[in-house]
Amino acid sequence: MQAMKSVAVGLGALTLSLAMPAGAADSCQPSRWGGDDEIGNANLLTPQSVLQAASLIKTGKTYSLGITIDANTPAFPPRGLSLTIVQPGQQEGARPFGAMTYNDDIFNGWFGIGPQIDGLGHLGIDGVYYNCNHASDFAAIDGLTKLGIENVPPLVARGIVLDMAGHYGVEYLAAGQAYTVEDIKAVEAKQGTPVREGDVVLIHTGWTDAKLISDPDAWAASAPGQAEAVAEYLASKNVVAVGSDTWGLDVVPSEHPDRPFRGHVTLLKENGIYVLETMNTGPLVRDEAFEFLFVLGQAKVRGAVQMIINPIAIR
Repeated sequence: MQAMKSVAVGLGALTLSLAMPAGAADSCQPSRWGGDDEIGNANLLTPQSVLQAASLIKTGKTYSLGITIDANTPAFPPRGLSLTIVQPGQQEGARPFGAMTYNDDIFNGWFGIGPQIDGLGHLGIDGVYYNCNHASDFAAIDGLTKLGIENVPPLVARGIVLDMAGHYGVEYLAAGQAYTVEDIKAVEAKQGTPVREGDVVLIHTGWTDAKLISDPDAWAASAPGQAEAVAEYLASKNVVAVGSDTWGLDVVPSEHPDRPFRGHVTLLKENGIYVLETMNTGPLVRDEAFEFLFVLGQAKVRGAVQMIINPIAIR
């Protein structure tokens, strides 16, 4: 799997430690939703906000925001997957259920591959995660006892996609190219889609459309992405989730080699905002469907950190 090797090579150039200065962990601020909160800004979603978001449906056209994955899909190392199809109890022509035959599948892999949601237990600083939870208290080897993906409620909200490639007048942003808060604001104004509280915000860079199939090694070795300040800006807007059509959302290589994926820290740990990766934003942009109803109900595997997802946008 050459593409998988490419990920390792490309990310090997990064300092993957998220270490911070001494005392950084002690500066953790409890969640505004209370000391026992485990769902972060998903608390903003209410029956009223869902009804308002549902009013965005004008045509009924649906968009699959996930992509198809398999054993060859490149992923952050050492992640991967394998699929095995079996016919239990049917060896040598055995028919335990009469004439009926059936196939089952066995999945062996990581949930953080391809189109995925990062839960609030995914990333922290020096062992401290969202709402001041210490890994030693909740990160058991057989599953998280707090902040597990099963706690995430259905994410039904106003969704917007910001066409960053269009803003730059290119098919796709270049590897390692960071877009800024000023870029975000310019696209908000151009499209007439201001970021609002409770939104799910997706960024279209064109990276996956351009590179995943044609050059998976390049797709995995680097990526355009958000500058650190973008995560802070979107957090200030009280959004529920931020995602993009890249595998890491943040720019790779990072702006500051000693603090890679800092945007993840800002969103997940510091603000309880979910991260969505490898989203299929191209069809939305081509249809100029910049505003839509976003719907996600992830698989509720108790204690999981991340989950492979296929959100739906309804225009």
